[in-house]
Amino acid sequence: MAEQGGTANRGVVQRMVSVVGVHSLASSLWRYVDTTISPVIDCYLSRCPLPSPSASWDRLQPPMTLMRMKRWCWIPNWLPSWCPTSMNQLQTAEDSMLRCVSSAFTKQFIPISSGNLLWTLTFCSEGVKSKTPMVLLHGFGGGVGLWAQNLDALSQRRPVFALDLLGFGQSTRPLFYTEAQGAEDQFVESIEQWRTKMGLESMILLGHNLGGYLAVAYSIRYPGRVKHIILVEPWGFPERPVSVEPDRPIPVWIKALGAIFRPFNPLAGLRLVGPLGPTLVQTLRPDFKKKFSSMFSDDTVPQYIYHLNVQTPSGETAFKNMTGPYGWAKRPMLHRIDRLHPDIPITIIYGSRSSIDSNSGSSIKDMRPHSHVEIITIRGAGHYVYADQADDFNHRVLQVCDKVD
Repeated sequence: MAEQGGTANRGVVQRMVSVVGVHSLASSLWRYVDTTISPVIDCYLSRCPLPSPSASWDRLQPPMTLMRMKRWCWIPNWLPSWCPTSMNQLQTAEDSMLRCVSSAFTKQFIPISSGNLLWTLTFCSEGVKSKTPMVLLHGFGGGVGLWAQNLDALSQRRPVFALDLLGFGQSTRPLFYTEAQGAEDQFVESIEQWRTKMGLESMILLGHNLGGYLAVAYSIRYPGRVKHIILVEPWGFPERPVSVEPDRPIPVWIKALGAIFRPFNPLAGLRLVGPLGPTLVQTLRPDFKKKFSSMFSDDTVPQYIYHLNVQTPSGETAFKNMTGPYGWAKRPMLHRIDRLHPDIPITIIYGSRSSIDSNSGSSIKDMRPHSHVEIITIRGAGHYVYADQADDFNHRVLQVCDKVD
């Protein structure tokens, strides 16, 4: 999830250095790392392509950073890739994730503006074409393959579309604005352009994690296109607490580490270890394999997750720019939920074993007293509700959708 640390905590490291009388050096070094070394390292580790000369450099990155990136990010093509990955390997990994899906579906890139493409799975049998379609928006670091346990069930009663968000999965990985609002707007507009290309008049938006945040942001801007919002363990709704509980202070060493790693993207470490990355995923997240154990007994899932997250860090960088210290959203959605049209119903699904605070669901319900807000808790599920308890999740979502049409 979101990386730790933040701007406020940089002072911890700087104060540690200033004790020996080199505060100005520490400040200069920190600015240099924040604006230059971090993007260059990510560029090298992912072997990212340089943007075209016509890109809006001044609106995307500080000018000096771009000059340094242009000069330092050139990597000869004959050098072996540090990370054992490629877009072809990601496609193969996704195909493996979807091999157990029995329903007929199509796969295609949907062109949107600026030459960008959104990778899309379409499930639409003859008998359900008249129903309001459901659009699945994955969370941070995810992709369409993670819906493998849900696609068959959800597509039996209505058309279902699953897309890789801009900057994630097999979709185009462009430069994003460095400002939180600019990055969010790019995500939202890409969804609207995709909807237009697909010819969808209205839809049910189901979003997990970051996808839930974007589902509401989209619905605020385009209320006439949304029949129902289903938020699954949504990220980015509450604001950062003003102070830490006095009996549970954050240790100084954690603040220092947070400040050190703050300039880097959340998953930069996975790219940093290079060929050890696949093993690292299996070691640190063995639960992912367990979540899909009914479908796979091999390393299909960790391989897919690895290849998803060691490509060019585009959406990952946008997410970083949208977060503040300790992963809190810079633009909390609860501050804007009153702008959502009151006629749009919301269903919020949480896992009983998740570490995500479900108080945001109650806050939404309190803030929308004259609108439909339903909160569902699925027992035995963690943050990845749709994978932890797939059958229960599918059943609950189908019940919600049946109320739409």
